[in-house]
Amino acid sequence: MTHTKLTYLGPEGTFTHQAAIDAGRCLNEQYGIDVPELVAAPDVPTIMQSVQSGESWGVIAWENNVEGYVMPNLDALIDAHDAAGLARVGIDVSFNAFVTRGTSHTIAGANVSAHPHGLAQCKRFIAQHHLHPVPAASNAAACRDLEPGGVALGPRICGDLYGLDLVQQRVEDFDGAHTDFLVIAPRADVMEHVAHAREREFETIITFIPLATGPGVVADLLDVVRDCGLNMTSLISRPIKGHDGTYSFIVTLDAAPWEPRFRSMLVEVAEHGDWTKTIAVYPRRERPNPPVDSWMLPEGGVRLDSTNMESDWQAERNARRELLW
Repeated sequence: MTHTKLTYLGPEGTFTHQAAIDAGRCLNEQYGIDVPELVAAPDVPTIMQSVQSGESWGVIAWENNVEGYVMPNLDALIDAHDAAGLARVGIDVSFNAFVTRGTSHTIAGANVSAHPHGLAQCKRFIAQHHLHPVPAASNAAACRDLEPGGVALGPRICGDLYGLDLVQQRVEDFDGAHTDFLVIAPRADVMEHVAHAREREFETIITFIPLATGPGVVADLLDVVRDCGLNMTSLISRPIKGHDGTYSFIVTLDAAPWEPRFRSMLVEVAEHGDWTKTIAVYPRRERPNPPVDSWMLPEGGVRLDSTNMESDWQAERNARRELLW
């Protein structure tokens, strides 16, 4: 079954819109699916409803290399009764600051609007100009709805789309910001299409909920993953809402659900009585594996360097004191 609609967080000009354009090409390349018609939606719940009703597939923001996972979207996919990811696409993220056409470019003390993740990625610019953050449903919506006297942060193309004047380019805190998006579809559609592309290597995102809590629960789960020979590239936890001390654990693995080692892992987890749910299966991406250099480390922590400890007794004393704190 080939779908012709792909729903994204609108309006036109959002980063999700750009990701949807790339996703259409990705789906054609990976699964032989015709490039879909793009349909804007006002919010992610509308996208999820459209997917689960079978009206369309969808594109949602998933993970940013500055702010991390987009938690509301992650939670929505975990809770969805009929949706899973089948492709992952990434775009570079850069923000421009705009004002309405013909107004003053003096912006000190003004309100500034963007999606919450956009505001979080432009903190330095906001502080520098003493701006007052106002969250918007999307970065493009902030630009579309911008009123005189305010500032909007959004993709470059929003200036032409919504007739805005540019105040400053590339106002994000970190160069090289990148966001990954998931293409989601009804679970039966995901199973159908990935089954025809098994010659590729896949990644799988799976959620575990241990039904027993207490010391060693996560360690036991990770032991199973290791013993089955699976490479884990991400592990995060999310609270089960409204229930203190209970969590789901979301794991990304370099394997496909149909591989024997993956199935062995599922069998062992099931035998423990734990709950599992696969939330995405997509062709494996090429990922860099750079070292973490010293300049990347936050201040206030401890790093024991065995090559220098014998000669630097002061560093050793400080490190041991910090470790015992």
